[in-house]
Amino acid sequence: MIANPRALLEELFFAAVKAADPYEAILRHLPERPKGRTIVIGAGKAASQMAQAFERAWQYPFDGLVVARHGPVADCHRTKVLQSAHPVPDEAGLNAAQALMQHVQGLTSDDLVIALISGGGSALLPAPPDGFMLADEIALNEALLASGAPISAMNVVRKHFSRIKGGRLAALAHPARVVTLVVSDVPGDNPAFVASGPTVPDGSDAEEALHTILAYRMDLPEKIVDSIRQAAAPNPADVAFTGNEVHVIASSRVSLNAAAELARQRGIHPLILSDTIEGEAKDIGRMHAALAREFVGNGMFDKPLLLLSGGETTVTIGNSRYGKGGRNAEFLLSAALDLQGIAGVTALAADTDGIDGSENNAGAFCDGDSITRIRAAGGDARAFLAGHDAWSAFDLAGDLFVPGPTGTNVNDFRAFLLE
Repeated sequence: MIANPRALLEELFFAAVKAADPYEAILRHLPERPKGRTIVIGAGKAASQMAQAFERAWQYPFDGLVVARHGPVADCHRTKVLQSAHPVPDEAGLNAAQALMQHVQGLTSDDLVIALISGGGSALLPAPPDGFMLADEIALNEALLASGAPISAMNVVRKHFSRIKGGRLAALAHPARVVTLVVSDVPGDNPAFVASGPTVPDGSDAEEALHTILAYRMDLPEKIVDSIRQAAAPNPADVAFTGNEVHVIASSRVSLNAAAELARQRGIHPLILSDTIEGEAKDIGRMHAALAREFVGNGMFDKPLLLLSGGETTVTIGNSRYGKGGRNAEFLLSAALDLQGIAGVTALAADTDGIDGSENNAGAFCDGDSITRIRAAGGDARAFLAGHDAWSAFDLAGDLFVPGPTGTNVNDFRAFLLE
């Protein structure tokens, strides 16, 4: 028996986070020094940490400006760090997006732009089309978050209602060469989807964005839909992107492999289910619980087994009321309901950036007694799940996982330890 399953799962989480450390990843992908100026830009939940890492790795002069989420940021000495809101954009984000666009203008072909991009940049950089206001982008963002659409679909819509996304920021930097370094938080690691690709065009068109709006029944003002219908995102074949480079320097797969290797060292057999799992959080939770029950019940393994998965689930709220949720907490509460009374199963689901939803937890732990603890504290787990209030359920049970901001973001980390 493992003496402290939760401590082990926490150790595995931090092994996964360490594998996405910005400094080591950036160091492996530094471009050559240009003849002209070096301009650094960035956006995302890990923007300040990536900028701090870049400052350590780059020994030459540069002008840096990045946009991070409100809250604690890494200490940067040569890079200006602006902050804005996530997941709902704010006025500070509007000003920050404008500052980034100004930062890359007036460059020459001898200059180099290094873009440090991580998840969360879509909300941090609101820049609605001419004629629209911040309130319009907030309305779009809220509709996207409530729709249950996967991140890739949401970002197709976002980049057709923006002056900075979909490669537009890189186009503004032309004729300077742009090298984009991406910490990926999207299933499949398509860099054009991370932060809606401010420096990476992807070739999606307005028709695809409109199809997404219809498919996920997004409730949007007609003037926004009309703007998207007429939008033309930059073409990846445009001369403005010739010579640019894009590198995914950290991802969910790399992090899951690191956790799996640590498990092997501890005498545990790891099984990575997938690093690209998407879908409704509560449904994916039940799927993981079913796998755990199957492996525990069939007796086919003779040492502890670790089920690992990554990707990004979604929570469809629609017009219903909601509480303090978070996709990882909702995933795990759904799983916990199906694991009631099952001995020998302990699970952790957490966002690798350290924040799940709007509260200060990264996610939560659960085991076969979690629902009993919630009930003993006066809670109804099914009611919490129906009200998208999983945070409150795990708070009652004392099962929240609060590591604090990690400085990176490679999506969800899910681990089920079976003894």
